[in-house]
Amino acid sequence: MSRRYFGDYVFRSYGWRHLQSRVMIGLLAAACGLVLLPLFSILGYVVWQGLPALEPAFFTQLPGSVGEAGGGMANAIVGTLTLVGLALLLGLPWGIALGIYLSEYGRGRFASVVRFSVDMLSSVPSIIIGLFVYAWVVIPMKRFSAVSGGVALALLMLPTVARSTEELLKLVPGHVREAGLALGLPRWKVILRIVVRGSLGAIATGVALALARVAGETAPLLFTAFGNRYWNQGLDQPIASLPVQIFNYAISPYEEWHRQAWGGSLVLIALVLGLNISMRAALRRKGKTGDS
Repeated sequence: MSRRYFGDYVFRSYGWRHLQSRVMIGLLAAACGLVLLPLFSILGYVVWQGLPALEPAFFTQLPGSVGEAGGGMANAIVGTLTLVGLALLLGLPWGIALGIYLSEYGRGRFASVVRFSVDMLSSVPSIIIGLFVYAWVVIPMKRFSAVSGGVALALLMLPTVARSTEELLKLVPGHVREAGLALGLPRWKVILRIVVRGSLGAIATGVALALARVAGETAPLLFTAFGNRYWNQGLDQPIASLPVQIFNYAISPYEEWHRQAWGGSLVLIALVLGLNISMRAALRRKGKTGDS
């Protein structure tokens, strides 16, 4: 084979591979655009419909009378934050602890049963979770309450936090654990102070996913928290929430309530986004402080 022929062959082969690379990059970019298009379409439409409803009264006043203009969703905003806080308080420690067990100690038949049960719990419809909490919490208490709503959301959050924590901790190399054990540290200290602490940022991502799911749940709250048109008087009393308020307003025949439902949808999206960003920022700041 002559040098000229060999050079032409190499040039044509390189050109063909370069063309294939550009075509594949273009296809991947198109696939990314198709994935992002529904997301930004929904966000854009919610902002367009909900932004006109975000007046100062929307954040400071209680819902108005039926069919009358005015009023707001101040109680629903506070109620949603309360329910999400209860869900985090009840579900986060158990979810992380379960994930640590499945990752670090989960061997044998019992661990397989636990792992299968967690997977099954994640596939249970949220309305069934609401009925379960209604039977085991609401009926014994003889009232709807913020506590029962927090329990329902915690049950929905538990499998996502547990499984994500398990998979993330499994990504930590084994020699990291061995190095801690070689220093004479007990195994539980190695797990908590090295493995878990080094994975807090990644675990926060799983928590954020679980939080995004439960913050917008409506069905379980209809059976547990129920709703309230006034300020909540205690955790053992019915409490308002944005998803339930949006649902009630959306199915009503009043145009003013439809407008406020779009405003509540925008606030709910902003709350979930704000909680996720603040959680990641706090963990990142804590990580930098620990490194220094």
